[in-house]
Amino acid sequence: AAPALGQGQGRGGRGRGMPTAVFGYGSVVWKFPYPHSKQWAPVCVRGYERVFYQGSTDHRGTPEAPGRTVTLVPQEGGVVWGACFLIDGPEEAAVLAEMEVREKQYDVRERLAVYDASGQCVVESALCYIGTPECDNWLGPPEGGVDELAQQIAVAVGPSGPNDEYLFNLAHAMREYGVQDDSLFELERKVKEVQAALRDTAGAAS
Repeated sequence: AAPALGQGQGRGGRGRGMPTAVFGYGSVVWKFPYPHSKQWAPVCVRGYERVFYQGSTDHRGTPEAPGRTVTLVPQEGGVVWGACFLIDGPEEAAVLAEMEVREKQYDVRERLAVYDASGQCVVESALCYIGTPECDNWLGPPEGGVDELAQQIAVAVGPSGPNDEYLFNLAHAMREYGVQDDSLFELERKVKEVQAALRDTAGAAS
């Protein structure tokens, strides 16, 4: 049976002496600089879709010009690929406290089963940070669809860096995993098209 990790009570997922596994589907996939004893990748959660509906005013944008980061929305038959990290030992409390600060704009801490590429459940209950429509930073789907989304991500910049870096690193990680994420790759392509057009415009004006 898969280990029943991350089943503790409370926001951080601790309790009853159980180690915590964290499932990441956004920047956690390619940026997890915390002590951990094991990593599973690529792995997935089921019943969700990864979407750029979460506003970022603290990492990849500002309150005046929010960036867009991913969250999960329920989708029947959906599969979202990412990475899962086992946090245990004396650093567990400190790592989870840092994760709470990092993910503070996400309002739900969910426990999800995590599966590997063969379909085997590797973690029965991993901690996952999700932003919902009840969250202050929820932006939802843009009226202009993927084109408007690309325009926003192409130019947004926050304290953690440009919004496009977040998207490009996530797309790169999925390719490294051998995951075919058509919507993610389409958005990546459109952002690059927007940026190329902006460079051409700037060049013509200079």
